[in-house]
Amino acid sequence: MRATRLLIHLDRLRRNIGAIRNRIGSVPEICLPVKADAYGHGAPRIAQAALEAGVSRLAVAAVSEGAELRREGIEAPILLLSLPAPEELGEAVELGLIPLVNDREFAGQIARAARQAGKRLPVHLKIDTGMGRLGCRPNEAVELAAFIAAQDSLEYAGTATHLAVSDDPAEASRRYTGDQLTRFRESLEAIRGAGLDPGVVHAANSGAILLHPGAWFNMVRPGLLIYGYSPIPPEAPIPKEAPIPVEPVMELRTRVACVKRFYRGESVSYGRTWIAPEDTFIAVLPVGYGDGLPRSLSGNFSVLIRDAFYPLAGRICMDQCMVNLGPEPAVTRWDEVTVFGGAAPGADAPASILNTIPYEITCNMNKRLPRVYPLHT
Repeated sequence: MRATRLLIHLDRLRRNIGAIRNRIGSVPEICLPVKADAYGHGAPRIAQAALEAGVSRLAVAAVSEGAELRREGIEAPILLLSLPAPEELGEAVELGLIPLVNDREFAGQIARAARQAGKRLPVHLKIDTGMGRLGCRPNEAVELAAFIAAQDSLEYAGTATHLAVSDDPAEASRRYTGDQLTRFRESLEAIRGAGLDPGVVHAANSGAILLHPGAWFNMVRPGLLIYGYSPIPPEAPIPKEAPIPVEPVMELRTRVACVKRFYRGESVSYGRTWIAPEDTFIAVLPVGYGDGLPRSLSGNFSVLIRDAFYPLAGRICMDQCMVNLGPEPAVTRWDEVTVFGGAAPGADAPASILNTIPYEITCNMNKRLPRVYPLHT
């Protein structure tokens, strides 16, 4: 196996699900997004482990992602969060994916595709309460719900919205989320008032699970939390009861390919951005931006080798990077290196340096990295 690989800790995944279950109490359902290859973790294995741990539904963004799960024998309900192209509708119906319906035109298209396949397809109504992305406006919800319910080839099975700033504890953001939830509840009341059952009602992403219990309804959709990260910045003032103990599921490891002596004034890597300030040793690691390690981490990130952290030296290359071991290294060839996760800080560490989110780090882990699921999981 390649020296550089991702360790995916399914035991941590299960514990994270258990921690979320403890928080939401009697809320009956958890839906896990496994889009983008489960945010880089490997969708089929993550999906199966999550279902065994009590998740009841999955969610994907593309029909092809749903197809992969079905090929792996996963029969659980799968929500389709993004709009499929017209040529994908037939496959979506055949796979039994549950689309989010945003408008009457799309409802009619998916109804025709289901009718042609001789099926009655469950769908969820999506209401845009303030995300500004997909979904009907709240004042259109009753009409669209009635249209869905009137289609003999569709089952009006659920109603959803998405929260834009639920992970921000600032007062203005909490008010905005509260306004979104008010609009959503008013839409639900109007739907029920028209004699329709809104089905499975869901709005809560990871931020809302932590900060907005009023958004839990009868299903939650944690993504970041289940994969081991809080969406709330660590410096943000949050209620004491908000945090949920979760652990990063992904660990990026590699090994030292070689150790070379460098003399003061010598440079390493492209552009000669790093020049040895003293006699030292450099370790070459077989991991680079071709694997998903961001090149912009060059010169401002450290990796764990044995029990010490060593800084990157010079620019990260496509397939390799270098670290400065110092003048008296305790590191030898083929020593294990943890880039993030495990005994080192998680993907939130490089994300913080790059002013981004852990999702971007884990999602960008390249397919050429083997995903390894340790036996203890």
